[in-house]
This record gives sequence, structure tokens and C-alpha cells, in this order.
Amino acid sequence: MSRPLLFLDVDGPLNPYAAQPERRPDGYTTLRVPRPAGTSEGLSPRRRPLRVWLNPEHGPALLGLGYELCWATTWMADANQPWIAPVLGFPELPYVDFGDALFQERPDGVHWKTGPLVDFADGRTFAWVDDEQSGLDQEYVTAHHRGRGLLHHVDPRIGLRDNDFRTLADFARSPDASRAAG
Repeated sequence: MSRPLLFLDVDGPLNPYAAQPERRPDGYTTLRVPRPAGTSEGLSPRRRPLRVWLNPEHGPALLGLGYELCWATTWMADANQPWIAPVLGFPELPYVDFGDALFQERPDGVHWKTGPLVDFADGRTFAWVDDEQSGLDQEYVTAHHRGRGLLHHVDPRIGLRDNDFRTLADFARSPDASRAAG
């Protein structure tokens, strides 16, 4: 039986970007990620590095939850670059390629990530850790996904906490978490 998927967003759950800029959360490391050429930062011609806060202890904790980890982030393949996955102690992880859905608002109010995540899961049980889901996303998953799905919201001001890890562990251990979808 396969393990359930854990779709991981970077900004919000792993990188509490909405925390007060002058107060790095305890246990976090500050990284400066270079912005690719061609990106702009407002009207400024300078490309200042992007500040990312990561807690290296989160990697082993997530790896130990019993999931198959998968990036579900706008970083996509770049989440495997030296400034994210290795800092967390992750091997190279698969990622959802959002393609044309990236940042495309939907008229039904469902988050643009939701449909591609359901498609990627293809009936497998999954948990999705993000800071942008809503009740509309849960309704979509319930209506369009054959397996079980946990949409777990994380406050982007504080990132993942012990209670989030407990919730994810409980879901992964639930009796039908690895049951094949029918």
C-alpha cells in the first residue's frame, strides 16, 4: 500500500513570511535567495535577494510523519534548490507543475492550486499544508477527489507548530490513510 501524499507549500507553512520582519521566529535560519534575472521588485531596478526563514528541525519532523512528500508551491522545482530542500534535510522531492494554472484566479473562488493537486493525487489520500485554502477548496476536494483529503491551514505569521505536526501525524495514521482509492 502506498503512503498518503503530503503536499507542502513553502511560503507560509515552512517560511513564515508574514512574521514581523525584524523578529525572526525562534529556531529559524535566515536565507537570502537570489531573484532570477528578469524579475522586478516594484519600480526598483535593483534585485534584492528574497528573505526566507526556514526551521531545519521541520525537515526531519515532516519526513517522519509517514507521508510521501511533494512540493505544492509556486517555487515548484526551485524548492529543491540549495536554499530550501537541503536546508530542511530533504532529498529532491517531486513537485506539482502548475503550468497554466499558476496564479490564475478561478471564477468559482476555488484556489488555483486545488484542481492541479487533486489531479496530481489521482485518488490517493493526501494532506495539503498551505496558508491560502478556504472552505471552497474543501468542497472542491470533496466533490472531485476519490480519496481522502485533509486541507490543513497554517498561519503565515507563525509557520508550522507542534499542533500542526500532531494533526498531520494523526491523519497519516488513520486506518484508511493508505487505503487505495476505489
